[in-house]
Amino acid sequence: MKKIFLFGLKIFYKMKQNNFYITTPIYYPSGQPHMGHAYSSILADVFARFNRNDNCKVFFLTGTDEHGLKIQKAAEKNGLEPLIYCDKISKVFKDLTKKLNLSNDDFIRTTEKRHYKAVNDLWNRLVKSGDIYLSKYKGWYSVSDEAYYASDEIVEKNGKKFSTFSGSAVEWVEEDSFFFKLSSWEKKLLEFYDKNEKFILPISRRNEVINFVKSGLKDLSVSRTSFTWGIKVPNNDKHVIYVWLDALTNYLSALNFPNTNDVLYKNFWPASLHVIGKDILRFHAIYWPAFLLAAGIKPPNRVFGHGWILSGDEKMSKSKGNILNPLEIIDTYGIDELRYYLMKEVSHGSDGSISLKSLESCINSDLANNYGNLCQRVFSFIKNNCKNKVSKTKNISNSDKRLIEQTKVLTKDLKNEMNNQNLNNYIKSVINISFLTNKYINDEEPWKLKKNNVEQMNNILHIALEQIAKISILLNPIIPNASAKVLNALNINTELKNFSFLDGKNIITDEIKIKELDILFKKITK
Repeated sequence: MKKIFLFGLKIFYKMKQNNFYITTPIYYPSGQPHMGHAYSSILADVFARFNRNDNCKVFFLTGTDEHGLKIQKAAEKNGLEPLIYCDKISKVFKDLTKKLNLSNDDFIRTTEKRHYKAVNDLWNRLVKSGDIYLSKYKGWYSVSDEAYYASDEIVEKNGKKFSTFSGSAVEWVEEDSFFFKLSSWEKKLLEFYDKNEKFILPISRRNEVINFVKSGLKDLSVSRTSFTWGIKVPNNDKHVIYVWLDALTNYLSALNFPNTNDVLYKNFWPASLHVIGKDILRFHAIYWPAFLLAAGIKPPNRVFGHGWILSGDEKMSKSKGNILNPLEIIDTYGIDELRYYLMKEVSHGSDGSISLKSLESCINSDLANNYGNLCQRVFSFIKNNCKNKVSKTKNISNSDKRLIEQTKVLTKDLKNEMNNQNLNNYIKSVINISFLTNKYINDEEPWKLKKNNVEQMNNILHIALEQIAKISILLNPIIPNASAKVLNALNINTELKNFSFLDGKNIITDEIKIKELDILFKKITK
């Protein structure tokens, strides 16, 4: 019986290992979606799709954070009740998930009953642990950031005070407040970071967080009395729970917490990966693990803080008039085009400068002239010369072997690159495979073999189709629409749309009959 039990535990652990829970930040719907929202969402979607293709059971969450003073003021400005305002603007963000072709499993709103239940439970756990006390808050508060800042984080410009961290205006606040004993968690957090070296990525962000914690943590105000739009503190209606304690809990409430026996919670907590912008790293990498540890809940496995989307050297903002609207770009260029461009252009964890000029250049060079051209020329040739059918031969030449070996080298570390959020290296390798395959066709010149060596021509085309299949599967998480068209034209079954070929297996093993393939990407000419 003991052996059976241990075997069962082994199976359960293995199943847990194959589960992948990924989240975007839940977006603050005080305005219209922008390129930063699009980038975070697409980035998370790429990781979600990759893990599904890698035979993981995935739960992908996004949503909206709908409480706080900023929302209350925005609703008042629009002459609406806060909830009605949130219903309206949250729908915009929910519609965006479809426009961005996200594969999210859930869309959570912090105005939902399930979320209120989770927040109340977490609060009560923190009270029970002795980590919450009542006092008076005096300090600088940013309505825009929904964040508190110390005096040494404030700068004065033209008679007004601003946060040196975010650049947002701050105001002096004095009010009764509940506090979380963040100062008592300084040593424990540093120990946690030390034991979990990849909890924060990239490394530069990890170093930022550790240095901040080492500089000393102050107790955190976790309630407000100056506004009413939020979740009330249990047994104290005068206080509203601090919006960040409220918002962060969404990652739990989507799994039906506090029911820790719920199948979603049991399978997917702790979260595998929180994808966030670097501007909210402090909340996710310091406050969030502290809240969870204090409540007796295991923290997430990883927080990945990506950079900002810049226009030139500046962060995009309405005031600077340098906003690129993701919806307009999708309508003009296409969703796969935008997805690919953003994933390639913004380096691993760093800021990324974007422009319409570089977008068009990227579409032409990587998608139209490289991958798209490879697919089109091979499919067109087979249609015109082989009646859409290619036989496999055993005649493997030195150039065939060279391409196969080059592909093996380039794909060797792709899983590791993706699992460590090195998406740029991943894309670079895959596009290089496409480039090498185009070169292989140019060098082998199958069009010259139709009359004298059909067998060798078929061999070249068969290898080319195998390469296209591999490239399309690898690009599927990034450009799902275009890659799906190619895989469908290759008659690749759903079960084969995974990464088993990375272990040396071929995707196309026999004679293959293909379907017609329309142009994937139009070259932009002006």
